[in-house]
Amino acid sequence: MRYWLVMPAAGAGTRFGERYPKQYAPLAGRMVIDWSLHLFVRDARCAGIIVALAPGDALWGSAREAHGTRVHTVEGGADRSHSVRRGLEGLRGRAAPSDWVLTHDAARPCLMQADLERLLAALENHPVGGLLAVPGSDTLKLGSEDGAVERTVDRTALWRAVTPQMFRYARLCEALDTAFAAGRSPTDEAQALEWLGERPQLVRGSSANLKITAAEDLELAGTLLMATQTETTMRIGSGIDVHAFGPGDCVRLGGVSVPHTHGVVAHSDGDVVLHALCDALLGAAGLGDIGQHFSDHDPKWRGADSRGFVRGIMQMLRERGLKVVNADVTVLAEAPRVGKHREAIRDSIAGLLELDRGAVNVKATTTENLGFLGRHEGIAAQAVVLIAAG
Repeated sequence: MRYWLVMPAAGAGTRFGERYPKQYAPLAGRMVIDWSLHLFVRDARCAGIIVALAPGDALWGSAREAHGTRVHTVEGGADRSHSVRRGLEGLRGRAAPSDWVLTHDAARPCLMQADLERLLAALENHPVGGLLAVPGSDTLKLGSEDGAVERTVDRTALWRAVTPQMFRYARLCEALDTAFAAGRSPTDEAQALEWLGERPQLVRGSSANLKITAAEDLELAGTLLMATQTETTMRIGSGIDVHAFGPGDCVRLGGVSVPHTHGVVAHSDGDVVLHALCDALLGAAGLGDIGQHFSDHDPKWRGADSRGFVRGIMQMLRERGLKVVNADVTVLAEAPRVGKHREAIRDSIAGLLELDRGAVNVKATTTENLGFLGRHEGIAAQAVVLIAAG
């Protein structure tokens, strides 16, 4: 599945009582909005992100650099619902009417991956959509104007609405437009759908998904984030590529031309090292394989320099808040011998992956004259990479 994200972030934070809006408050080494966005920036299912900002927002610049080109901005409205509507307008021409749109508060930095997965799984085939919510657990009192208790409220069927909320693009636009035309301003998207007669689905979420409303909430949010972020998220990917030998006088390995009695048969330049590396990177990031992004049936990639493939994938990783930690590559062939070219290949890969050369290892082995490699019919490479969020 895929979805779009709209994040209203135009609030002035007047209740927060600080010199900056609450979404820009420092929190565990980042800003609140960075934490609120980071799961979506890293999620390959997220087709794009729209953040609705206050007019003249001077603080977004530093946040933008952390999230790359997948995040776009629009000018927000006078309240949350109008900011969401402007964000939806920013998806016009990009989102299909039936596409899912998630809305998430800029001041909810503690959304857990498990809650996001639960929401997407529960609503993927739902006709309307729904929202994360937390069942009522405290005893609830109805108060009078003078602050006295009128009565205790039955909490059995009461839920506290949180975000993300998830609805179809066209239906959500219709719900908000209908509400505005009637002079109504919903406090969340679910309420707008309710006014159309829909029954959004409640999906149980975590009480840790708190909203920053006061300065003291930052301390609690920081504690929650530190408890869940004590270890950097690591992902491992592996890739393998094979090409048959053909006419030519060299092969490309890791972006380096290595002299040989043959070339390779390939749609692009046939660099088995970089092709294996591309698949390893894509696999670690959950982004499919090289054929999905650089098809060997597409004429524009005919004869292409595979270094461009790696650079394109590195940009995908940056847009998702991911970076490469290290890479280990093995070339499998009886010939050519790569020993005297090893350091050049290593330096080339390190440059492409934006790593120190010490984080890149290049090995070579033979198959002891066994199989198609042993018969000098082709060449293969295997790559393993470690990537991390950060």
